[in-house]
Amino acid sequence: MKFFLLLSLLGLCSAQYDPHTQYGRTAIVHLFEWRWVDIAKECERYLAPKGFGGVQVSPPNENIVVHNPFRPWWERYQPISYKICTRSGNENEFRDMVTRCNNVGVRIYVDAVINHMCGAGGGSGTSSTCGSYYNAGNREFPSVPYSGWDFNDNKCDGEISNYNDAYQVRNCRLSGLLDLALEKDYVRTKIADYMNHLIDIGVAGFRLDAAKHMWPGDIKAVLDKLHNLNTRWFSQGSRPFIFQEVIDLGGEAIKSSEYFGNGRVTEFKFGAKLGTVIRKWNGEKMSYLKNWGEGWGLVPSDRALVFVDNHDNQRGHGAGGASILTFWDARMYKMAVGFMLAHPYGFTRVMSSYRWPRNFQNGKDVNDWVGPPNNNGATKEVTINPDTTCGNDWVCEHRWRQIRNMVAFRNVVNGQPFSNWWDNGSNQVAFGRGNRGFIVFNNDDWSLSTTLQTGLPGGTYCDVISGDKIDGNCSGIKVHVGSDGRAHFSISNSAEDPFIAIHAESKL
Repeated sequence: MKFFLLLSLLGLCSAQYDPHTQYGRTAIVHLFEWRWVDIAKECERYLAPKGFGGVQVSPPNENIVVHNPFRPWWERYQPISYKICTRSGNENEFRDMVTRCNNVGVRIYVDAVINHMCGAGGGSGTSSTCGSYYNAGNREFPSVPYSGWDFNDNKCDGEISNYNDAYQVRNCRLSGLLDLALEKDYVRTKIADYMNHLIDIGVAGFRLDAAKHMWPGDIKAVLDKLHNLNTRWFSQGSRPFIFQEVIDLGGEAIKSSEYFGNGRVTEFKFGAKLGTVIRKWNGEKMSYLKNWGEGWGLVPSDRALVFVDNHDNQRGHGAGGASILTFWDARMYKMAVGFMLAHPYGFTRVMSSYRWPRNFQNGKDVNDWVGPPNNNGATKEVTINPDTTCGNDWVCEHRWRQIRNMVAFRNVVNGQPFSNWWDNGSNQVAFGRGNRGFIVFNNDDWSLSTTLQTGLPGGTYCDVISGDKIDGNCSGIKVHVGSDGRAHFSISNSAEDPFIAIHAESKL
């Protein structure tokens, strides 16, 4: 009896770290600023068939409408109420999306903005996505309802000025946003009611925005009030997947590890350090990646949600150092995402973006605020071109062949050990995942030509970077693996994509 009790307790303890993806699906995608109707279609027509496990969606609750600048992306992070009502769609459209995505095995994770409401200078009136009245100056949000009693003004009436003071970081205003008093049970209950509404609809979990700006114990108190997941799609007793936005690059008072008890954390060092390596800055080389992961000071793998870039740092915000790789740097970006998806470390999230008109002045992009592609404020449909890429200024990195096929690679090698590492002491590296997959990179300024032990069974394999396996043939490069597991690889330093990946299911 004690043994079974221990097992069930272990199950409960690990629950919030489990993304609840269907078996064999190991990566999620952030469809940033997409409309619910487009996400529903994408789950059915692309994400499920291509093996994606889930979607992080933009905040679904009512937010302030900002006209200066015109409808920026960040208005989504300034709540007015917890009504499901944004430029992505209404509650009926949200419910339809969750149902349709779950029905094809693609999970939905909500970006939950629970640290604050809108900015203190947000004025008053009904300029909100659902028309709800608010008065930021008086701390009045009657649609929740919140009043002046529900904010941290008695603890801190100003901005965070010192990130080495944990009290300030968690009680003062982040960028002028009205900081909720999460130690109050009333506030915790209102937040939990909102999250439970989403859980009951069928979401699988939450990204907790600005988690670093909340006390870990307050977050736990909210999480303790949450329902189990909807048994229509999840097994009895399943707890919501939690990943917390904690920007910890070292050198500040607040550490990611303080939040491990609540769920996974977003490991921002992953993209910053990998970007530095791929860019070959500061003398970094890919050969140094042999002990990538905890060996590089990253958080434990089972507590990490990892990404090459996110919606903040691709614009230079929130841990947005110059090393961050994005779709604007397509060649290096595909290598970085390929490395992330091939390597066993962490739970992986792929970014899916939109284009904006970049305008650099004194090294800063003054258009970093620009919202999604729109017609006079109404978000444009995500259209699909004949070559399966996206139109209407949607970038859709998750549809790039190299990235989509590396998501499949990760699914195929899931659970296999990191193996057969090789490097040339510089920027040519290769590694395998047991006997299921092998990947080779050439990030040097000269060509690679060498024979390597892949660990794979003998046969002919399709490289999934240069093409696909279609009707028993390869549309790209073929790789011949001998009976001894060895194969010859040639990669020009001028190749469009200077890496090759093969796996068990790409074998002819």
